[in-house]
Amino acid sequence: MATQKLYAGAKLRETRQRLSLTQKDFAARLGVSLPYLNQMENNNRPISTTVVLALAQEFGFDVTELSSGDAERMISDMREALADPVFADDPPPLTDLRLTASNAPALARAFLELHRAYRQTHERLASLDEALGREDARTQTSPWDEVRDFFHYCDNYIDAVDRAAEHFVQSATKRPRDIAQDRLEKMGITVLNSDDGPLRRYDAQTKTLYLSSRAEPETRDFQLLLQVALLTQDQLIEATLDFARFQSDTARAIAKIGLANYFAGAAMMPYSTFLSAAQEHRHDLEVLANLFGASIEQICHRLSTLQRPGAKGVPFFFVRVDQAGTITKRHSATRLQFARFGGACPLWNVHRAFETPAQFLRQLAETPDGVRYISLARDVSKSGGSFGAPVRRFAIALGCEVKHADALIYAEGLDLNNAQAFEPIGISCRICERTHCHQRSVPPLERRLQVVPDERGVLPYRVG
Repeated sequence: MATQKLYAGAKLRETRQRLSLTQKDFAARLGVSLPYLNQMENNNRPISTTVVLALAQEFGFDVTELSSGDAERMISDMREALADPVFADDPPPLTDLRLTASNAPALARAFLELHRAYRQTHERLASLDEALGREDARTQTSPWDEVRDFFHYCDNYIDAVDRAAEHFVQSATKRPRDIAQDRLEKMGITVLNSDDGPLRRYDAQTKTLYLSSRAEPETRDFQLLLQVALLTQDQLIEATLDFARFQSDTARAIAKIGLANYFAGAAMMPYSTFLSAAQEHRHDLEVLANLFGASIEQICHRLSTLQRPGAKGVPFFFVRVDQAGTITKRHSATRLQFARFGGACPLWNVHRAFETPAQFLRQLAETPDGVRYISLARDVSKSGGSFGAPVRRFAIALGCEVKHADALIYAEGLDLNNAQAFEPIGISCRICERTHCHQRSVPPLERRLQVVPDERGVLPYRVG
């Protein structure tokens, strides 16, 4: 099979500008001619092996960043947006989208932002009877989506916060929750159990932190560390928020909690220690959960953040869905991207996890672009903590490209060399290119349909 050529002109240009080098000086350091460098930066030529080696040797550059998922994610997001009926039946070819994502990423993000604003306006108009006369009935970017995109395009890895959390626990022999408890005691803060009320509540006046006694131990530990982050890492978090430049105070407030959550997870599972344990135990989720006193969901989420330059883990995707199929958490360090608008592919094993509580489901899957994955799914129901309290039911999936299967204990016994063992999955029906899917809910918007009144197959139409 032919090796895929690497076009990463924007990343190459970014690197040169960060080093404050002219094209001439940069070309000389890389050992190539000025015209050749210019062609690579403009994606007229792929980046050669010579340049890749020179980047690593001359500048200590993590060459895996050249093939980071930013462009693939933007291409996926643009294809999904362009599948909107508002763009009619003649979308731009995939080659144009790739050129835009590579050469004009800012333009691509602006387009996606514009489309999001359009959809939000459309949704507001659909409920005009409720919005009429209200002062807040105005078009604005969804704060939740804005924050989700921030983490999405950071590869779900925030270096400064991750390293601060690692430093917080690395010099002590105590467990992270004990370190957090000691820190709060030094600050004059009392931690008490609460039989009712919210999961976590901090009273600044009395300097008392209340944690729900009904919560699982790993949840209590996480909330304890989250409050420590809010109290001790405020300056770092605020600086990170300044860098992100959110459009609204609401988005900034949501992101602040998100960064405090990130700190808590990184403190419970410090990067270097956690990465080593994950590699040693071949990503056995139950073993890691026992080692770090974390839940299966917390372990999966942390595995999806291991993208530190120079010390990257297996690139995983991680997703959580509810019983309606709505994606409530999503991140992908792989080429597999999740539908931004709507649910996930019904052929994906994450939906079957609700049928088999407390069991891991394994799946070999192939996306329309020919990339093959191994996916692990499990339900993560959350008890309300008392009789009659509602149970929150979710399912999570964790997976990676099959080329990393040797690093996963869950790949044992699977026939990775059998093409028939891989189930066909997609992103969402509207942009899926498969023409004979028995689970298709709506037609693909990029294809013409043929309706034959005297014939009926699995679908009431043929995809041209």
